[in-house]
Amino acid sequence: MKRASASFFSSLLGIRTFLLLRRRRRLSAAAAPLSFLRRSSFPHMVSSSSSSSSSMAKVAEEAAEGRYSYNPELRWNTQVEAYFAHAYGAEHFARISKALTRPSCYSCIRVNTLKSSVDAVVEKLKNILDGNDMCNGIEANQVNNQERVSNCNSTSGEAETPIQFLGSSPISKCQYPGLDNVVLVRGSGPHILCYDLTGEPMKEVIVSRKCAEAVLRGAQVYVPGVLACSSHVEKGDKVAVSVAIEQPVEYGGWSVGFTRGTVLQGLQSDPLYRERSGLYIGQGVTSMSRAGIFRASEGVGVEMEDRVYKLPSFNDVLEGEIFLQNLPSIITARVLDPQQGERILDMCAAPGGKTTAIAILMRDKGEVVAIDRSHNKVMEILKLAAEMDLHCIKAYKLDALKSVRRTNEETDVEATVTEDDKSYKPAVGDQVSNTEKCCPNSKIEQNDRKLLSKADLMKNARKMKNGPGRNNSMGGRVEKSKGFMPNSFDRVLLDAPCSALGLRPRLFAGEETLESLRNHAKYQRRMFDQAIQLVRAGGVIVYSTCTINPGENEALVRYALDTYKFLSLASQQPKIGGPGIVGHCELFKETYVEGWLTKSEAELVQRFDPSSSIDTIGFFIAKFDVGPKDT
Repeated sequence: MKRASASFFSSLLGIRTFLLLRRRRRLSAAAAPLSFLRRSSFPHMVSSSSSSSSSMAKVAEEAAEGRYSYNPELRWNTQVEAYFAHAYGAEHFARISKALTRPSCYSCIRVNTLKSSVDAVVEKLKNILDGNDMCNGIEANQVNNQERVSNCNSTSGEAETPIQFLGSSPISKCQYPGLDNVVLVRGSGPHILCYDLTGEPMKEVIVSRKCAEAVLRGAQVYVPGVLACSSHVEKGDKVAVSVAIEQPVEYGGWSVGFTRGTVLQGLQSDPLYRERSGLYIGQGVTSMSRAGIFRASEGVGVEMEDRVYKLPSFNDVLEGEIFLQNLPSIITARVLDPQQGERILDMCAAPGGKTTAIAILMRDKGEVVAIDRSHNKVMEILKLAAEMDLHCIKAYKLDALKSVRRTNEETDVEATVTEDDKSYKPAVGDQVSNTEKCCPNSKIEQNDRKLLSKADLMKNARKMKNGPGRNNSMGGRVEKSKGFMPNSFDRVLLDAPCSALGLRPRLFAGEETLESLRNHAKYQRRMFDQAIQLVRAGGVIVYSTCTINPGENEALVRYALDTYKFLSLASQQPKIGGPGIVGHCELFKETYVEGWLTKSEAELVQRFDPSSSIDTIGFFIAKFDVGPKDT
């Protein structure tokens, strides 16, 4: 009789727990649409054992509270948050901040129209992605994503029509005028994932923030990004993947609070147990054991199977024919409006996306000069140009702050190897000695080819074993420029290094302070001063950034117009983004003052709002016409 009573009351407890969970799920659907509940686990809640019922109730309660979910809150420096709230309005900035934590719902592909056609690329992509579950459109377990669209800022001024796909196909041509070389591939998400909540703590892997941001964009989990792992994880185990986000520490600054290699037990005593609630990005299967993950230096640690956001991967797909690029970046090259036969400078060109876009728009006729201060990045530009079979691109190693040539030397450039490690790679067809084959990272004089000592050989062997060194140089020849003569370019693109606060998904922003934001702006002004000298009268300058910071956007335009009276803002085509920010900023007892734009000026720039229905990264574009410089 007592056993029957115990079983009866246990069953009632299980049913009560189920009803309570269902009620909580309904109530929290609007506030937390990413709650992850395993439906198949509900029948197990009605148990003949009170301890089993209690265990299941605890696990289910954690799920209902949103532990196994993806609902991050972006952390900001307090003063920076106040600054942005002043610029955008508190509600609008809250929407922007939320949108930044999620990837765009589509991938944007620029077609190399010199090697293929848009129709041909669309057909090839359909064949490649046919049967891929990432391209089946909106799945049954996807949370309604209309909230993101309905929360758009009605006064943003951006194109009101969101990105649309024709029919049920996940691949579509871009419908915006002037972007006929762009193909869109639809992703899906956020998804309700079914984690294995059977009473026992699920095996977990915690990854770094940057790793998680890459995974949300479609990447796998590589071993350098794994910070912690459950004990007894073997190859082939299914694991839940969560992310450790930096938290404030007592001495100031931010830290994840534990060291790489920490063992997780799935208990509340685990590091950042509570902080991981709402930060689960999916689940996958381990490619190696726990010991292997923390011993290996490279390779895939977890193959992701179920993701909160599903975006197709385009690694090594149609190389030379397509380039994966954010929509505002594609628009930037269009706004520059390059013409055949012109000489154009891309001041901060790496990795070469905009450089190659400009060359294609010019039909590979003219000269596109690309510069970057990194040897490796110049190599990347040259590699991309070769893949796309573009011959008008010349890439040089040069700091953009030293773009203007200060001497009267006859040549603008000189052929060099990288200065940092003197890596040397013989050109195709060069005779290679046995010494060079053994020690490819050593620079050998071509005239006398001196024999290396045993000490030098051992030193070079250590370099090969330990990697290329501090600068991570790939080796190979690049040309180092001494700068260019004033007024020597028809058009200049300055896609300036910035705070990158418009890139998404972004899970942390607390490292930026008002001082660091101002430093970015000062750096950009110095680069703009160089661009002004290099462009000819009657030419064009296009300035762009991937940040939402007005100090690096509207404030730069204000500086340019006030400093150089021969500059004027020009209209942009295509115009898809919204207007700039009007007015000025005075904060913290007028210790932080910035001038922005007038209403007419704001209509001529182009600002992309990540919370809008277009669903892009945060981005800014300004186009200047250059008048006679003697005025």
